[in-house]
Amino acid sequence: MKLARAIHFDESDTFVFAKPARTGEWCITGGFEFSDWTEDDLTGKQRQAFANGWLGLETGGRVTFVAVTSIEAAELATLEVTLAEHFVTYYGAPSVDAARPVAREELFHMADLCEEHDPNTLLTVARELADGGVREVFRVIEAPEAELDQLAVHMTPDE
Repeated sequence: MKLARAIHFDESDTFVFAKPARTGEWCITGGFEFSDWTEDDLTGKQRQAFANGWLGLETGGRVTFVAVTSIEAAELATLEVTLAEHFVTYYGAPSVDAARPVAREELFHMADLCEEHDPNTLLTVARELADGGVREVFRVIEAPEAELDQLAVHMTPDE
């Protein structure tokens, strides 16, 4: 099974998100956070989180890019509990056990997004408010295959 981890190419996420995700943490879309938002809620760093932030499952922070990678069943089970605890703490779910099916659904939604992509494929998300709620669109950035001559400097003994 595949899921995605936060990846950073520079420090920009530390400036644009109120709480940035940590490099390497597992991420999901996290669009549920915005399900009852209106245009009035979309200001400052919260607008950026809404517009293109993935949700880091360890920190609750946001990140612009995620990279597809494999996940073990035991890791997925741990993430299910972590996300269920998040639902209890921040969204008023009555218990971890009651929240686990919703957490599992969110994780499997992310796994479905990642499944057809090769490891190291990058994903971005773009959100907008629509009549029916939040609309999410995903962009795929394939990992380029590097040729040896792109990485190596060829020299002769005379150089």
